[in-house]
Amino acid sequence: MGWWLQSNQPDLPQPAPLPGSSGPPAPYVIVGDEGFALSPNLMRPFPRRELNEERCTFNYRLSRARRFVECAFGILASKWRIFHSDIQLAPEIVNNGIKACVVLHNYIHMYEASPDEDAEVLTSEAHGDLSLLGRAGSAGLRVRKLFSDYFMSPAGSNLT
Repeated sequence: MGWWLQSNQPDLPQPAPLPGSSGPPAPYVIVGDEGFALSPNLMRPFPRRELNEERCTFNYRLSRARRFVECAFGILASKWRIFHSDIQLAPEIVNNGIKACVVLHNYIHMYEASPDEDAEVLTSEAHGDLSLLGRAGSAGLRVRKLFSDYFMSPAGSNLT
């Protein structure tokens, strides 16, 4: 994934305006923690030193987004052993294997699962150390500033 992001050609949707914003289009990004390097397509929190209100708000919103992703992965991993270790599939079919797990999970959830079945998994933390080393480029800093400004704007401050 690190190589893919650093190739500067990640297969992400085209930039789009943020909800309720009249500002410039924002790129789609992947959220990460402090172990990741900031880039235009990978957002990480501001360093913990010298945090002001704007940076704290950005870090909080980014952390909430990460928790949703971690919970979703925790739910998938609790049902499908394929996610307990390195995926033992040929690289050209890994995406299809992941998609199959998501479709099967959604089918089970819609038709067979009780509403409380996933509640315990939702509160657990996903673990992993996927470090990408490097220094933030100016493009990554500009994208993080764009999101930070948006979160402080009236449109972005209404997000739950």
